[in-house]
Amino acid sequence: MEVLLTYFLVVNITVFILAGYDKYQARKNKQRIPENTLFFLEAIGGTAGLLLAMLSFRHKTSKSSFIIKFSFIFLIQIVLIYLKFKG
Repeated sequence: MEVLLTYFLVVNITVFILAGYDKYQARKNKQRIPENTLFFLEAIGGTAGLLLAMLSFRHKTSKSSFIIKFSFIFLIQIVLIYLKFKG
């Protein structure tokens, strides 16, 4: 259980930092972190980190296609968790 918690902590911190760095790069008009990288990290457990980064840095919050994809991944995660623990 401790390994799993450490894993989620590392993934969430990583995606938070990358999203913050992406926002910084966007302001400087420099090379960005691909959205697919952020979505991959969200999908493997970084949903909380990405959401916190979006709220903290106001990052990608006005881009509706990003919000839709983020929400879709989050919904899939909720369904998977429900299916895992129902019964």
